[in-house]
Amino acid sequence: MSRLDLPWNLPFTHPISLIVTWFGAGLMPRMPGTWGAAAALPCAWVIVEQFGLVGLWIATVLAFFLGWWACFVVLSQVKDGASHDPGLIVIDEVAGQWMVLLAVPLNPTAYLLAFVLFRLFDIWKPWPIRHLESALPPAFAIMADDVVAGLYASLGFLAISIGLHYV
Repeated sequence: MSRLDLPWNLPFTHPISLIVTWFGAGLMPRMPGTWGAAAALPCAWVIVEQFGLVGLWIATVLAFFLGWWACFVVLSQVKDGASHDPGLIVIDEVAGQWMVLLAVPLNPTAYLLAFVLFRLFDIWKPWPIRHLESALPPAFAIMADDVVAGLYASLGFLAISIGLHYV
């Protein structure tokens, strides 16, 4: 499969393909989720600089609902009929990463820690994250598990911040 031969019946340049791959970040070789989360960082930085945390909150909600809809469309067109989470879909990582950044100051070190924590929880998938993948409808599950991983990472970031404050 070439990098632009998507497993769904839409070209890469179609808006739905651009959304679910986060403008191609999901097409990067190896670890597409990590690339998607990394691509979300500079976007969040600009959003916060221009519109504050309210702007990032709105962007996160939009990413979640646009991603849910786009995932639904893509999963209905997956060529092999699978209804799981294709690795090329990274809009869920964007929404989850932005969820963490809502609890983080606009600071490169804080953003890096938020990135590491999000990827840790997204890969580890502690309860109920792994359960969500099988308990929810596929398109919603793709988005929801990453948002919950983002919430866990937010709590982890806050715990580390509080711990450092008392050291």
